Amino acid sequence: MTDTTRLTRRRLMAAAGAALPLMAAPAILRAQDAADPLVQSGPAPRRNVSSFVRQDWREHFDQLGKGAIVCDTRSRALHYWSGDETIYKLYPTSVPLTEELTRRGYTEVVRKKVGPSWTPTASMRERDPTLPDFMPAGPGNPLGTHAMYLSWPAYLIHGTHDTRKIGRRSSSGCIGLYNEQVEELFALVDVGTQVRLI
Repeated sequence: MTDTTRLTRRRLMAAAGAALPLMAAPAILRAQDAADPLVQSGPAPRRNVSSFVRQDWREHFDQLGKGAIVCDTRSRALHYWSGDETIYKLYPTSVPLTEELTRRGYTEVVRKKVGPSWTPTASMRERDPTLPDFMPAGPGNPLGTHAMYLSWPAYLIHGTHDTRKIGRRSSSGCIGLYNEQVEELFALVDVGTQVRLI
């Protein structure tokens, strides 16, 4: 076997190795497309990062007042505008587990609490009898480090220590954010800020 033959075989193997992925690419791409939830048509996106849609506060409110929040349960995002319209924030969220637990419409922030305690509602305890009667603030508390209470009883915008919940249907009706982001939002939001869940 000469050096020329070795080079030719090496070149042939390299060319075949390079061509194989190109020949298989359409089939691989089709398989990925079939498995990719972004390619599938359907009523709800499965990857919320790519489904964030920038909202315009004017589509939801007549005026900004003290500020405005839109919680988009479809794209699993919270939009915030300051009252003077100099700040716009967009955060990924967790949303209610089911449609039955999802409340939509207009409300407002009526109270804010750093280090909230948690008392499960009767319906939560009915769904899960293992829940405690009461949980003080701390690492195991499902309300995270900060909570903003809405005018609807038992509905809040709050943090979570369980970061796996963000971007998923995982709550009993509340809107959850990463603790770091709810802390940032908490500092921006005044009591009386208008909220819409869509």
